[in-house]
Amino acid sequence: MRKDYNLEKRKYVIGGFISLLVLIYVVRLFGLQVGDEKYKESADSNAFLRRVIYPARGLVYDRNDRLVVFNKPAYEVMVIPKDVGEFDTTAFCSTLNITREELAEHWETMKDTRKNPGYSSYTPQKLISHLSQEDYGRLQEKLYLFPGFFIQKRSEREYAYHAGANILGNIREVSATDMEKDPYYRRGDYTGDLGVEKSYETALRGKKGVEILMRDASGRIKGKYENGIHDVPPESGHNLRLSIDIELQEYGERLMRNKIGAIVAIEPSSGEILALVTSPNYDPAMLVGGDRGKNYAALVKDKFKPLYDRSIQGTYPPGSTFKPTQGLIFLQEGVVNDHTMYPCHHGYVNRLRVGCHGHASPISLKPALQTSCNAYFCWGLKNMIDKRGTKPADQFDKWKNYMVEMGYGYRLGVDLPHESRGFIPNSEFYSKSFRGANWSANSIISIAIGQGEVLATPLQIANLCATIANRGWFYTPHVVKEVADSTIDAKYRKKHRPSIRKEYYKDVAQGMRMAVLGGTCRLANLPGIEVAGKTGTAQNPHGRDHSAFMGFAPYDKPKIAIAVYVENAGFGATFGVPIGSLMIEKYLTGEISPGRKHIEERMLNSNTIVNSGVKKH
Repeated sequence: MRKDYNLEKRKYVIGGFISLLVLIYVVRLFGLQVGDEKYKESADSNAFLRRVIYPARGLVYDRNDRLVVFNKPAYEVMVIPKDVGEFDTTAFCSTLNITREELAEHWETMKDTRKNPGYSSYTPQKLISHLSQEDYGRLQEKLYLFPGFFIQKRSEREYAYHAGANILGNIREVSATDMEKDPYYRRGDYTGDLGVEKSYETALRGKKGVEILMRDASGRIKGKYENGIHDVPPESGHNLRLSIDIELQEYGERLMRNKIGAIVAIEPSSGEILALVTSPNYDPAMLVGGDRGKNYAALVKDKFKPLYDRSIQGTYPPGSTFKPTQGLIFLQEGVVNDHTMYPCHHGYVNRLRVGCHGHASPISLKPALQTSCNAYFCWGLKNMIDKRGTKPADQFDKWKNYMVEMGYGYRLGVDLPHESRGFIPNSEFYSKSFRGANWSANSIISIAIGQGEVLATPLQIANLCATIANRGWFYTPHVVKEVADSTIDAKYRKKHRPSIRKEYYKDVAQGMRMAVLGGTCRLANLPGIEVAGKTGTAQNPHGRDHSAFMGFAPYDKPKIAIAVYVENAGFGATFGVPIGSLMIEKYLTGEISPGRKHIEERMLNSNTIVNSGVKKH
């Protein structure tokens, strides 16, 4: 009997077709039950309710173990829309002290996938946040009347001190961008915003937990699934110990009240920031709770920009606080030595004039620092940039490299967001500015005295002062001392040594000490404390000059280096020096001596905004 090969082929074709149908069915079933999130959510939600358990956020202490930031209970109304049936909206609104219109608005916002990208009717959604204790108590009692609703417990920040908002930052609800960048976050979560809350977010936030609850056929909670063996407990966030002395920070903010500017105080031996004051500022408690949005909007609109951290973001002409850097560079380059004398005919006179106040002439480096002589540093820059046998551009770039080594022109790397880099030009900048024409030291002479194109942050000025205090090295400034009893990042324990010889720092430090004993910084001469300092009066094309000061103490074993910058406040000795000296005295002794109380009162009660040309609203 002949075999029918066509029939045999048809059998395999039919079998293959049936197998393909079965495979398609299996793949589709798998996709529905495993791959399709809505199917999973629907199936799971029928039997289980997964509730997120939020961890306690890490606490924040100051360098002396004073508790600065802690947590208090907070409550949110959550809802699983699928489980909500008919309920008494009037009773619900009455319980929470809201109107029906407000409830409808909350509901529409929750369902809006543009504002709430993770919306699903099968999973818990946040409806109302920041319940008061009273609202929480009333709702808890009546919750059985409102199926599908439950209360989510979490915590929010509370502050033991009304200071340091720029350092501490705050927390806010995550945005769609936050959720895209980090899968940890879900809609309704919170994240750090500004300050250490932002820069140390992953350490502070901890890890979320979850509890799995069983439902019956009517959707009612029947208890924990398998007695909770599948629950995941939350892990609390790590605590931070700041380098900040919160009482010194408070004192600095009081001194800067009704002024615009900044104070930065550093412990030279460690790079730890003791105080980081920006003014005007705000109470950190303003950005907590139900009024956060309204208060934040008001701060954004405030013409004095309290959210702008002038201590690390403000860029200013450093004025005469820049002169120590010039002296160091001139000594290192052999342009001057301790005995080099330059004339000062009431200023620098060499085809152009840069004015100066009256003092002895000619003058050497240390007395030039003592009296803040403009001419000395102009002559020094001229003799370096216009050195015979060299090109001004090459000499200038050499000058810039020294400045960068000393912490200018680039971000120092402080452990806070949004640090500015300031500005130190290079030779290419001037070649473009002068459109290829020849230029020389006289073309840029104002940078010799911290004017012209040079810009620095108060943090950079304080860091230079710490470098001089250490006689030639610094650590990167930082505001966090420890994270959960562990040491800080290794980059904050690395010494930076500019390529300027140690003995030259000693010369400059002596000149700064002379400025306190009998020069422009006499108000910083404290009883029993050897202070070294340098004033700065920075010209301001938009109003009154800025008042600046940098100093350190004690002279031989420095414990504090400080920079003060007060906008539109006149001479450095008028505000910069007294404020800086009060901060030094307060930190080293804990009090202001009776003989200096009148200086303290004058600084606490003075108002430089009134005469700044800026109208206060």
